[in-house]
Amino acid sequence: MNHLVPFPSAKGRSRPAFTLVEAVLVTAIIGILGTIALPRYAGFMATQQTEAAARRVLSDLTYAQRQARLTSSPQSVIFSVGGGTYQLPQMNDPDRNAATYSVDLADDPYRATIISAVFGGDSTVVFDGFGTPDTPGTVRVRVGNYTQIITVDGGLNRPKIEQLVSFEAIE
Repeated sequence: MNHLVPFPSAKGRSRPAFTLVEAVLVTAIIGILGTIALPRYAGFMATQQTEAAARRVLSDLTYAQRQARLTSSPQSVIFSVGGGTYQLPQMNDPDRNAATYSVDLADDPYRATIISAVFGGDSTVVFDGFGTPDTPGTVRVRVGNYTQIITVDGGLNRPKIEQLVSFEAIE
């Protein structure tokens, strides 16, 4: 079943070609598949970025807790709520030794916002020389309609990530 229509070449011989209807039909099918796939891909990227940002915050909280135990001195993590930054002021940046350890989640690859950081009455958690936080609390990281919750309990346990929450499901 050959649907190709002969098309005359420059030498007078005919060669097969697509009809306009076939080209429009293929373009329409590709457009429909694209409209189905694009929102799913955007949602997938948002969940991946949210999870990556939460893992970064979790690893830095765990790092501060371990440094507090190792040095037997307090280590702070200061969050900037509404932005995507936080600092570990008692530590040097691993990439720039003279600078303070600072992370900006608003940049690539995360593109995340810290929507809340609640530790008692402020947005700072301080691990004492034994690795115990001064107050338990949570940090919420958001990308698009997705948020991750990082929990720091009041004991010596490591911080942990709670489940991924979609605001679409809540609203």
